[in-house]
Amino acid sequence: MNPNIEQITDFATQGDDDSQVKLGLLYLYGVGVEHNYELAKKWFDEAAKKSNRDAEYNLGVMYEYGDGVSQDYKLAAEWYQKSAAQGRANAQYNLGNFYANGTGVPQDYNLARSLFEQAAAQGHADSEYNLGVMYEYGDGVSQDYKLAAEWYQKSAAQGHASAQFNLGILYVKGLGIPQDYNLAKSFFEQAAAQGHENAEIIISQLAP
Repeated sequence: MNPNIEQITDFATQGDDDSQVKLGLLYLYGVGVEHNYELAKKWFDEAAKKSNRDAEYNLGVMYEYGDGVSQDYKLAAEWYQKSAAQGRANAQYNLGNFYANGTGVPQDYNLARSLFEQAAAQGHADSEYNLGVMYEYGDGVSQDYKLAAEWYQKSAAQGHASAQFNLGILYVKGLGIPQDYNLAKSFFEQAAAQGHENAEIIISQLAP
């Protein structure tokens, strides 16, 4: 066994929760050790007993996707809730999606928005994008193109291709922001550079 992994295993066995999470991830992805869902879950469970938010998040992922466990959205939501309450942005985002779609929890757009806002406050680009979508289409909020544009801008600045594309559309239509074909084209080009097919199609239709 790799000496570094031996050291992580020793620390994990001694009860260090960060090492338990690291070891769980190594088994989850089969890095340096043989891929083993059972051992991954064992170490995440150990760390979660100490309320380690990363362990709670990873258990949520395992239950959401059925990785080595029976798929269980309700349990996934419970683990995401524990992690989200401790400020883990990815957990807040995943739980927000659960509430937006009614997956494992009753559909609740207000809670979804609140969770996306908490993650967005930490610069989580996907959450910023989701907030943009909610305000653009009025999903559980009053439709507000200006707020949609602001959230897309934050996400686009981090390289989120779909946010760049949607922001480009708002510039073309002049919704929430002044109409500006040059800026629209710039955002479409940024999205297309990341392989966003719709952006590539739109660019071909814009006047040079």
